[in-house]
Amino acid sequence: MPTDRISKLFKLSLDPQTVKQWKRFRSIKRGYYSAVVLVFLLVLSCFAELFVNSRALIVSYEGKWYFPTYGGVISGETFGLDYDYETNYRELQQHFKEQDANNWVLMPLVPYNPFENDFSTTYGAAGPSFATKHFLGTDQTGRDILARLVYGFRIAMGFSLVLLVCSYVAGIAVGCAMGYWGGAFDLLFQRLIEIWNTIPFLYVIMIVASVVVPNFWTLVIVMVMFGWTAMTWNMRTSTYKEKAREYVNAARALGAGNSRVVGVHILPNTISVIVTFIPFSIAGGVAALTALDYLGFGLPPPTPSWGELLRRGTQSLDKPWIVASVAVAVILVLLMVTYIGEAIREAFDPKKFTYFE
Repeated sequence: MPTDRISKLFKLSLDPQTVKQWKRFRSIKRGYYSAVVLVFLLVLSCFAELFVNSRALIVSYEGKWYFPTYGGVISGETFGLDYDYETNYRELQQHFKEQDANNWVLMPLVPYNPFENDFSTTYGAAGPSFATKHFLGTDQTGRDILARLVYGFRIAMGFSLVLLVCSYVAGIAVGCAMGYWGGAFDLLFQRLIEIWNTIPFLYVIMIVASVVVPNFWTLVIVMVMFGWTAMTWNMRTSTYKEKAREYVNAARALGAGNSRVVGVHILPNTISVIVTFIPFSIAGGVAALTALDYLGFGLPPPTPSWGELLRRGTQSLDKPWIVASVAVAVILVLLMVTYIGEAIREAFDPKKFTYFE
């Protein structure tokens, strides 16, 4: 049985329509290469600690190797220093160089974490410098901008993906039910959704932020509460169309239950609607979190955030490297996601690619 299921999935992946859509997507160069770059950046961000971190990757001391990045806190006494709190690995690296011994430290490319304040060279914001390895400079509190951009990207994309999954699960479930059952059930939910959409989302966020300190999951819950309705309308319309098709009537005639008709027949045939909206939903999630952080209703400080960094940059326009760095990052990510969405939408266009070409 498992072998039969695997073979069916393999045949489905080689479906002529799927192959045709994939080829069409690859032919749209800016969308395809944007997808490649964005996936690459997402993978790198999952291992950001290996590239942007104040903890050393490897420390070789007196014949022993240590891996502080994922090994936890190691006190300075472990390496012969005169303090018992966590080791400052940049200072340790310099200390080993001065000793001229066989001990050495391998640091990440950017040897700073997004929370630490570095006032070793100057107090406050400092411009980009390769000598200090602040490649995009520091903000007003001495935190490395590149480190905050990298970790802010991971948080923003993670937030968007979690928001996407939760909103789509709720929206698809309710939308399919509305379209499939119709009648009084459909009318009831239409009125409820219309009433729900009249509630101002920003006011709710302001009220929540005044009562509790918002965190990642608080924002996800609030935004899912108001974000699931968009997909609901699309799935309702698509389900209404598919419900009237002959293959649904045939499935019912063969004795298929409602769950089988919806899950096996209707949902797979509405997948193009779901897929084409995914990139735009991700872009909307990134933009929404950035806007909330910029307004001060998003993630609490000192969480690495593009919106918080943008606010700091606009407050100090005499430090152009701050606002320029985050503005370029936001624009590039949103452009890539938009290009991917346009390419997917064109590749899945049923008017251009059908089984009867």
